[in-house]
Amino acid sequence: MTPKQRKDFFARLRAANPAPDSELDYSNPFQLLVAVILSAQATDVGVNRATKSLFRQISTPGEMVDLGESALREYIKSIGLFNTKAKNIIAACQILISDYDGRVPRKREALERLPGVGRKTANVVLNVAFGEPTIAVDTHVYRVSNRTGLAPGKTPLAVERLLLKRVPDEFRQHAHHWLILHGRYTCVARRPRCESCAVADLCATARSAKTSS
Repeated sequence: MTPKQRKDFFARLRAANPAPDSELDYSNPFQLLVAVILSAQATDVGVNRATKSLFRQISTPGEMVDLGESALREYIKSIGLFNTKAKNIIAACQILISDYDGRVPRKREALERLPGVGRKTANVVLNVAFGEPTIAVDTHVYRVSNRTGLAPGKTPLAVERLLLKRVPDEFRQHAHHWLILHGRYTCVARRPRCESCAVADLCATARSAKTSS
């Protein structure tokens, strides 16, 4: 993709969805952090279903620690890996209380120190909660970036680094949301919906398929 094509790519996604946001439900940075930890290998719909009751009761790390690991497991038992996630969330809350006065830190290094938080989770929290122009590469972003030719790479980190170089500044803030939503609803893993795709003419794979046919 040329620089002009990349600009057109994001301009079209922005025109279709000017103010994209996370599909996870949350009320503050702490709840977002918990929701993103829970979303690993789970759907946002499933996470929201599990946290609906939990977040009515819990909005701070202290309240989560008071709730305890056993009770937390009952709230999130419908989510995959819930035992490990409950353990990590309680441990993360204890660190937030002891090291950060119960607040979610705004630095990547501090976030990645928390149990259950990797680079992708840290990027989501930095972007969504604090407005940092980070790009979280999940399975959807990875697929769209490689399939379209926007930012091909063999690893999520390679894709992230290339996206940070290639995404025009004016689109950086919302880029990962546009890519996630595009991958979730249009550029799906099986049978991508190229016929209804706003950027199909810019996509390397779609153009190749059209030429070969």
